[in-house]
Amino acid sequence: MTSSNRQFKDSLYEQLARIGKALASPIRLELLDVLSQGPRTVESIANEVNQSVANTSQHLQILRSARVIESERNGVNIIYRLADQEVLGLCGVLRRVGEARLLEVRQVTEAFLRERGALERTDNETLLERVRRGEVTVLDVRPTDEFLAGHIPGAISVPLSELEQKMADLPPDREIVAYCRGPLCVMSIEAVNRLNEKGYQATRWEEGVADWVARGFAIQTGAV
Repeated sequence: MTSSNRQFKDSLYEQLARIGKALASPIRLELLDVLSQGPRTVESIANEVNQSVANTSQHLQILRSARVIESERNGVNIIYRLADQEVLGLCGVLRRVGEARLLEVRQVTEAFLRERGALERTDNETLLERVRRGEVTVLDVRPTDEFLAGHIPGAISVPLSELEQKMADLPPDREIVAYCRGPLCVMSIEAVNRLNEKGYQATRWEEGVADWVARGFAIQTGAV
């Protein structure tokens, strides 16, 4: 290999390693997961990941320096978002590789789901087709701001914190599918448990909006 070729490869991989270094932190991976649901202020992100604003800001700056997130000022607030759909796809790929290659990921996930009575997995592909055909009532149990940022077409916004008071408005004779942020989120598990306890026929769709987009499907924004 010529010296110029070697120099090219060294320079290229050095730049790509910037992204790898930015992702090499549990907190920063969680920050990306939160931002995959939509733009947020640093205060909102810090509250979601149970970190101080100062610590969260430091991690966000590292992600921004690697150009996987962007920010803009809106009045007195700074709004952060994922840089683009490629970053969103990267988050999904990283999770799937971890599930496929790391036994520890599967063990931790299965233990967590077992404690909540949600270890039995549904046929995601069949459920996905039923959702797309409108054969079920789809509930988005994430916070309202995340629903407004982007949701599955036709979904109804019923944040988990409001489920009890809105449950009576749901059709009792129609199957309900609840989703939240994705496989690592437990809000839909809790929602399905509550609905089934009240006599509804409810199922969890373990994927989320980011997975929906990764499949090439369109999302809706704003209120329905």
